[in-house]
Amino acid sequence: MLKAVLWNLLGLMTMSLVGLAMTGSAALGGAMAVANTAVGFLAYVLYERAWAGIAWGRRERAHG
Repeated sequence: MLKAVLWNLLGLMTMSLVGLAMTGSAALGGAMAVANTAVGFLAYVLYERAWAGIAWGRRERAHG
């Protein structure tokens, strides 16, 4: 979870700068960055949880 938070903070900073450069407005660029980060973080967490439940390619441990 910490990895996801740190990655999204880096993305937030990057998107803020891109948004500022593209719109000329720190407020609008920041709002775009926050929306992008929130959606991206949620998608990442849901994606990781979905894959955690898939057993493809995993070997079962022998009980005994």
